[in-house]
Amino acid sequence: MDAILLQFFNLDIMRQAAPLVLQGLGMTLMVCCAVIPLGLVGGLIVALGSRARSRLARGLLAGFIDVLRALPPLVLLIAISAGLPFAGIRLSPFACVTLALFLNTSAYYGEVYRAGLDSVSHGQWEAARCTGLSASQAMFYVIIPQAVRNVLPDLVSNTVEVVKLTSLASVVALPEMLYSADMARSLTFNSSPIMLAALIYLALLWPVVRLMSRLEHRLGT
Repeated sequence: MDAILLQFFNLDIMRQAAPLVLQGLGMTLMVCCAVIPLGLVGGLIVALGSRARSRLARGLLAGFIDVLRALPPLVLLIAISAGLPFAGIRLSPFACVTLALFLNTSAYYGEVYRAGLDSVSHGQWEAARCTGLSASQAMFYVIIPQAVRNVLPDLVSNTVEVVKLTSLASVVALPEMLYSADMARSLTFNSSPIMLAALIYLALLWPVVRLMSRLEHRLGT
């Protein structure tokens, strides 16, 4: 038992590794601040595009969603970071991670938005149009707010997944929290920095998970 505590919960090593891990946390938050808003906007565009009148546009978007949902985010990240340089496009590790997670989350957010839009009755659309609102005004002022409210727990759940996916950035040597913790582990030959990163993830995401449960309960009643 003492050996396990020394290997995984060594407080002295955690204290020494804390500055490096917290520096990585800053990068993790930067990635989240870039990916989450882009994903939310991209997902909404995908959801609205899936309701287009053109069968070709709907088919292309359906293919886009299916491919990105089926493709592991890690494969997408490696394809972007290792493949684009052969096409003469060189992106920074931060840009590679942001682009890969943006594409992945746009597909998932898009499906969530689509379900929300489908959950709003057609009568709401007709009522909005009867008040004199244009089609775009009815969509953005009446339909979308109701759709977002109906799928808010799912949006929050996907956002939690985005935060966890940022750990994949370590593959392209972006110094986010997991990468920094792993660097500290390799220097100390101890797994306590990894546990410190895990505890920080838990402290960040556990309140959000509890909020998600409350939202699900409130919307279900």
